[in-house]
Amino acid sequence: MTFDYDISLATPNDIPGILALQEPNLPDSGGSLSVRLSADWFKNAILEKSVVAGRRDSKVVGYVLGTSLAAKAHVGIIQSMLRTFPPPPDCYLYGPVCVAETERGKGLAAALFEVLRMHMDNRPAMTFVRTDNAPSLQAHRKMGMRDLGTFVHEGVPFIAFKYSA
Repeated sequence: MTFDYDISLATPNDIPGILALQEPNLPDSGGSLSVRLSADWFKNAILEKSVVAGRRDSKVVGYVLGTSLAAKAHVGIIQSMLRTFPPPPDCYLYGPVCVAETERGKGLAAALFEVLRMHMDNRPAMTFVRTDNAPSLQAHRKMGMRDLGTFVHEGVPFIAFKYSA
């Protein structure tokens, strides 16, 4: 069940809302996002049409990224995943997906992913989730992603996922 969301490619006007949503979901704040991304990074990703935002009453309440492997090749956790699970041809990286705490369990993550999939022409995608993040694991499986297996980065176990059309 999805509620009344406006979901579309993000615009530069969404960046302050995306950054505000990112902060409480970073590990320093008790969240499970693995990497802090800067305003400049989001600006470039938005120009590349790699960010989908979900809004309620004009406020960003969720976002998801769909970036090229090259865009995140410098990120250690991505390197760990790709060493363990080589990507299929024409694959992009899905995620992270970030949903405001008040919107969780309402279908927003799946709706964001659906818009991203359409925008990415239903190409194959890979992502990862910490093994101790049961709600996210459940959500990714419900979205049709298949477990590839476990990999470890800096002593933390993750499950790699693959989406194939």
